[in-house]
Amino acid sequence: MTDKKLIFILKICITTGICLILLGIYLHNYNETIEAMGVKGIMISAVCVAFGMVLSLPTKMYLTFLLVTREAEHHD
Repeated sequence: MTDKKLIFILKICITTGICLILLGIYLHNYNETIEAMGVKGIMISAVCVAFGMVLSLPTKMYLTFLLVTREAEHHD
């Protein structure tokens, strides 16, 4: 897999993760149906935020590592 393709896939993962985090926040704060569900509704919004963090945070660290490595190779 080429670096450009890998970086593109990682950017998609970051975007998906951020969207899931925002969806979880929206469900928790602004959706009356989730509020009416009680604990199950809180769990649904928490799962959205958790999966969003799982997708976005490690991907950001790996993407940063790739970009720093590429920049170091470019300067050499």
